Amino acid sequence: MKTLTESTPRPTLGILHPGEMGLSIAASAQNSGYSVYWIAAGRSPQTAERAKRIGLIDAGSLAALCEACSVIASVCPPHAAEDVARSVANLGFSGLYVDMNAIAPQRAIRIAKVVTAQGAMFVDGGIIGGPAWNAHSTWLYLSGPEAQAAADCFAAGPLETAVIGSEVGKASALKMCYAALTKGTTALLCGVLAAAEALEVRADLEGQWAREDSAQPDKNIQRARQVTAKAWRFAGEMDEIAATFDDAGLPDGFHRAAGELYQRMAGFKDAASLPPLEAVLAALLQNVEDGKPA
Repeated sequence: MKTLTESTPRPTLGILHPGEMGLSIAASAQNSGYSVYWIAAGRSPQTAERAKRIGLIDAGSLAALCEACSVIASVCPPHAAEDVARSVANLGFSGLYVDMNAIAPQRAIRIAKVVTAQGAMFVDGGIIGGPAWNAHSTWLYLSGPEAQAAADCFAAGPLETAVIGSEVGKASALKMCYAALTKGTTALLCGVLAAAEALEVRADLEGQWAREDSAQPDKNIQRARQVTAKAWRFAGEMDEIAATFDDAGLPDGFHRAAGELYQRMAGFKDAASLPPLEAVLAALLQNVEDGKPA
């Protein structure tokens, strides 16, 4: 892995704190002419190996990253977005800060105030799609006065970008509305399967699905199993969507419940393989008292 002292005169971008999605975004910045920095300390061996493979430069510390980079992109779990931004602001970063996290638009506006109060520029971003390793598969929507400058950081792709306005919060609003349907309905499907299991009608339900589409039972079961690896992350995202709905004057209860369903599946994080459906249903149906299965 490169070190900070091996930096080049290329434009510089820092990525905080990348998992697979963040690393793919870093690769698009590299393709677009940027030297990309990150902080290896505290990251998993798997993430460190991926970062080494694509040639990220370890800044060593947040302070060093802020000093070295003209652009910082934040790609972290929703609950951490504000703390990450505040840490950067407290170090006096004065470049371009791009928040790409799945957060409510009103939260993006709060973070923008924190960042710009210290002299930095802020761009609101929302990612739709999986890790951006292939063209035309993942979109980064951007809004704010400097949104085009952020889009230019990834011009060579394969990450696709779209500027949707000069107002902070628009990109996050789009992300929340999109995920409210895609991830919200997946949570609903998981709840439906668990309820059918508890009421001893799951076989009958799957039989009815099969009458309508012979492939539907397997598709639904696979969809429930596949979401388990990221359920821990989606729980927080559902809370952000609920806050977005509430701010828009709409009931927020559906996505609060979706967040609870995802939280019940959070134990599958880092599982070596997809769990069988029976394990997923057992996790969903556990009775929880004081945070522990009864």
